Amino acid sequence: MTKVTLTQALNTEYRDLYSTMEIEPDRFSDVDSIVDQIITNKPLYQKVSRKVKAPWYFVAAIHNMESSLRLSRHLHNGDPLSARTVHVPAGRPAEGSPPFTWEASAADALALRRIDKVADWGLERVLYELEGYNGWGYRKFHPQVKSPYLWSFSNHYSRGKYIADGTWSDTAASKQCGAAVIIKRLEQRAEIAALTGRISANVIPLRYAQRVISRGEDLQRFLNTFPGISLRVDGWPGDKSSDAAKKVFGFYLHGDPRSNDA
Repeated sequence: MTKVTLTQALNTEYRDLYSTMEIEPDRFSDVDSIVDQIITNKPLYQKVSRKVKAPWYFVAAIHNMESSLRLSRHLHNGDPLSARTVHVPAGRPAEGSPPFTWEASAADALALRRIDKVADWGLERVLYELEGYNGWGYRKFHPQVKSPYLWSFSNHYSRGKYIADGTWSDTAASKQCGAAVIIKRLEQRAEIAALTGRISANVIPLRYAQRVISRGEDLQRFLNTFPGISLRVDGWPGDKSSDAAKKVFGFYLHGDPRSNDA
């Protein structure tokens, strides 16, 4: 399949989708369970990260998508680490002797996909490489469905998926958490810095310019439109929401002990 080019239009699409993404409320516990395990495995991901020059959270997201965080299997295809891979790609890693460590196998799998050749790891490139890792079938043949490999368990995906190679279903829904959702939750839990950058000016986004923000979730959505802020939209603004308000407005939320009106 012909590779999709990372154009300026695609950059903009990725930024807009990521900035407006919200984790489905009934999936919070599922996502947090995945993130808890990823944090436990972080030292392993950092080792692979140094070898392939990709962010550790990118490695973690691929591991969840391709192997459900199992550390006893090759990242290439899920074959046991006790021998070289049997299924495609067979005979990997080509160097070394089994049994292989998970880190050595994972680095080989990512290098085989030329991840080690990527120079820029900004937000848009992260999402582009994640989508490309799974393939471009959704974007090319079913553009009405955002790839669940990225967006499943979020407001950007509901149903429609490949249920086998080349076999499409309009009604089937992915039961796997999307990679972008995992990264967003790592942001929200302050395990990684927000990928959207820092606030450079307090400019109200156009879609909020004429709106009255009266609910907790509206406030959180509004704050999430500013670079460098990533809040869980649950309608219960707490310390993180108050910190974000301080960055944007210059004051903490009412009721925060740090606020002048507390």
